[in-house]
Amino acid sequence: MKDKVISNFLESARLKTEMQSQAELVVEAARIIAGAFSGEGKLFLCGNGGSAADAQHLAAEFVNRFLIERPPLPAVALTTDSSVLTSVANDYSFDEVFAKQIKALGRPGDVLWGFSTSGNSPNVLAALNAARNMGLKTIACTGGGGGAIKAAADLLLDVPSRETPRIQEVHITLGHTICELVDYLLFQRPGEDLRQ
Repeated sequence: MKDKVISNFLESARLKTEMQSQAELVVEAARIIAGAFSGEGKLFLCGNGGSAADAQHLAAEFVNRFLIERPPLPAVALTTDSSVLTSVANDYSFDEVFAKQIKALGRPGDVLWGFSTSGNSPNVLAALNAARNMGLKTIACTGGGGGAIKAAADLLLDVPSRETPRIQEVHITLGHTICELVDYLLFQRPGEDLRQ
């Protein structure tokens, strides 16, 4: 069992280290989100299962605070309204639970950030397609090569793994890093250390 603990930690660390090759994309994702916020746009986030929890977690980091005291930022997790989710799933399809919300709430200048460890979640894909058709910017965090979602994302951050737990561990690291960069882009003054 101790060997399994060590191997999991080493694999998680290896994947996070490997993601350094996507550092420019991470910066660009932060720029897209900061640009939306500075232009009075909103950030929508969605995913299923653990990825739903990641969407909610990161929305809270933007709305409340991350590392610094700053104004709340308009981020909405599309995973949290049980009445909307269940009515859309019942009347139409679970594939439409996020896309319907984007069609109702999204506007050009907003951003949709979708999470799918497989890259093939039909409801995340439908939301990204709806967002793109409406003029929103789209960001996706995936694993395993990006799957069908790769074609629907303006910016793809793909973890080179097919193991869901390891992919989700990298996704939350990516999310926290993007939160920090957005704060830096929007609120740091020249010569100021945001964490002091």
